[in-house]
Amino acid sequence: MIIKSINRMNSKRILSFFFMLFLLISVDVQAKDGEVMKIDKAQFKAMVMDYEKNPKEWKFAGKLPCIIDFYADWCGPCKTASPILEELALKYKGKIVVYKVNTDQERELSTVFGISGIPAFLWVPQQGNPTMSSGVAKSAEETKVQFEKMIQDQLHVK
Repeated sequence: MIIKSINRMNSKRILSFFFMLFLLISVDVQAKDGEVMKIDKAQFKAMVMDYEKNPKEWKFAGKLPCIIDFYADWCGPCKTASPILEELALKYKGKIVVYKVNTDQERELSTVFGISGIPAFLWVPQQGNPTMSSGVAKSAEETKVQFEKMIQDQLHVK
């Protein structure tokens, strides 16, 4: 009898521990307002689109339009785009989300979206299909203007 009650207590503690761990992970996985978030395949499928579940039809899982920056740490043009995206994530806080996918670490995502050159950007509106673009302009200022135009034209955010 005593052993059964100890096992029940331990079971409850273990369940409580895993529930708390789940809550902590869930909170951490969400992008903070105005911040750029690096994501992996599992996060992409949960927050953007589950391409394995819906291979033929785009079904956006997000709550806000988003930009997905396909980049690599060694890429010069990617380094130009990064601070601009951080600035735009703050400027459009609460209106868009900006995610980053490291193409060296997430090769499957790169293949699924046909990434052959970086930086590449997937512009995902709340409704409708996404648009892919690649590269940056000659200067940081021109790149920012180009990105703002895409946010307005493709994501329909003012």
